[in-house]
Amino acid sequence: MDMQLYGANCIVLSNKQVRIVVDDNLAVLGSKTVTKDGDICLFTGAHGPVLAKPKLLVDMPGEYEISNVSIFGLQTRAHTDEDGKKSGVMYKITWGDVRVLITGHAFPKLTDDQLEAIGIVDVMFVPVGGNGYTLDATGALQLIKAVEPKLVVPTHYNDNNLQFEMPQAELEDALKGLAMEPKERVTKLQFKPGEVADTTQLVVLDTTR
Repeated sequence: MDMQLYGANCIVLSNKQVRIVVDDNLAVLGSKTVTKDGDICLFTGAHGPVLAKPKLLVDMPGEYEISNVSIFGLQTRAHTDEDGKKSGVMYKITWGDVRVLITGHAFPKLTDDQLEAIGIVDVMFVPVGGNGYTLDATGALQLIKAVEPKLVVPTHYNDNNLQFEMPQAELEDALKGLAMEPKERVTKLQFKPGEVADTTQLVVLDTTR
């Protein structure tokens, strides 16, 4: 499985047979959509229209099986939700022997039941841009410590090619807040379960254009 970041929280997971596109709100942010006909589209929160014709579009909690991929959508409190409200969806994607967690703009405190439902995670994508819009480094680190993934990939930090509603933190500033040195910096991540350490490591995915 290849994993790429297209800016903001837009992530694409793919192999030769299937593409999963997460949070493709790029058109709203002044860029171009990356979703194609036949993709599996996931949204962790509110989104604009999808102009392509996806094989499956998911924007609510539930369990889905398609193209040998298992998708579990967990209802969560979004970062901007008031106490008691849950408008966000967190996705755990199991593809072969790789387990990926897309947190979206989640509130950093998860319940024991939510953590049990999430289970073991290999790769976790978590926003770090902050400023009231999404998680900052402190909130992201709280989620990381709770979930204990093998690899962490930061998303939704400042990008001069996108027009965010609220200014987002620079990646380097967010990394200082996480207090984690990147294991590597790549344009495409190919996770191999046997090649990771026992402790959580951080990987920076350069934005694909």
